[in-house]
Amino acid sequence: MKITEAKVIVCCPGRNFVTLKIVTDEGLYGIGDATLNGREKAVVSFLEDYLCPMLIGKDAQRIEDIWQYLYRGAYWRRGPVGMTAIAAVDTALWDIKAKAANMPLYQLLGGRSRDKIMVYTHANGADIPSTLDAVGKAIEQGYKAIRVQSGIPGVATTYGVSKGGGKYEPADSDLPDEHSWSTEKYLNFTPKLFDEVRRQYGNDIHLLHDVHHRLTPIEAGRLGKELEPYHLFWMEDAVPVENQESFRLLRQHTTTPIAVGEIFNSIHDCRELIQNQLIDYIRTTVVHAGGITQMRRIADFASLYHVRTGSHGATDLSPVCMGAALHFDYWVPNFGIQEHMPHSELMESVFTRAYRYEDGYFTPGEAIGHGVDIDEKLAAKYPYQRKCLPVNRLEDGTLWHW
Repeated sequence: MKITEAKVIVCCPGRNFVTLKIVTDEGLYGIGDATLNGREKAVVSFLEDYLCPMLIGKDAQRIEDIWQYLYRGAYWRRGPVGMTAIAAVDTALWDIKAKAANMPLYQLLGGRSRDKIMVYTHANGADIPSTLDAVGKAIEQGYKAIRVQSGIPGVATTYGVSKGGGKYEPADSDLPDEHSWSTEKYLNFTPKLFDEVRRQYGNDIHLLHDVHHRLTPIEAGRLGKELEPYHLFWMEDAVPVENQESFRLLRQHTTTPIAVGEIFNSIHDCRELIQNQLIDYIRTTVVHAGGITQMRRIADFASLYHVRTGSHGATDLSPVCMGAALHFDYWVPNFGIQEHMPHSELMESVFTRAYRYEDGYFTPGEAIGHGVDIDEKLAAKYPYQRKCLPVNRLEDGTLWHW
């Protein structure tokens, strides 16, 4: 089964998505997500100028060999641009192989390990009362796990909090907006937030929180310690990940579960964190960590150290990635949870999908392949629009981690 065409589809139905379509001489095709939020065109160039020409004539069934060819065969390895491009190829090839086998992708991976996939959604507000209202709405929608973020008194802009009460979309301007940040105000406020959430909604709902890499290790240890009475499902991205020894200090100061990895691109990015048992959940994604082929390796390695999966699932991942991720979640033995940030109706109009939500859980559906496709004619009506993620400064003007 030879690859005859590999083309890149870029569209912006409310936000930018990059989709790779691989076509074979037997008429089968597969699609993969290649979206790198805020750097989309870099991946487009990587695919169109380098990887797509390499694919023509290759046997689409040799997924492992093609993965090694694109990764090991390159002198310049890893990194978000290259690994996102490889992930798109890999996901499209798994889609083709499952279609050739006439089965849903999860069956090809080895069959399901569970009946349904627990997801968590986002609840945010400008202040504690509006955040509590958002949590209540999520509970009414059936969610069993909720990520809680709130505006902070005295801080003009806060990660995870939308403008005007709508859905949160961080990449919202042609050039980066500048946000402000105060660690002290955040640390003093956040335990009060979770105290109020537990007081109003009790202990049965799973609560999560994203720090977004903003704290030093000792600050993160303090926050984790102060959040222990509220029994969080996890505290995410507590410190910048470049110095992974930071997680050792964090681990020594709190029993709050720790999650990290949505910006990781390789098993090597998380190897030490996993084997030293410094994290509880690994959040790597199909689209940014080399596709399903490498995600399986990461998950199998993590299972040896009691680390579970918790894949990133914000709206900067297209429905293509969400579909592939849910098939992976259905199969992976050490599953933890899946993030779900609903796409808008406009975004979903461009993609057909088999996956479905019910009462806090997803199932990937029984369509052959990963069950997601793209309407190319409709996608063409929504051309690319450059959108950048913000940058962050402390109150004195020092550039800080966003």
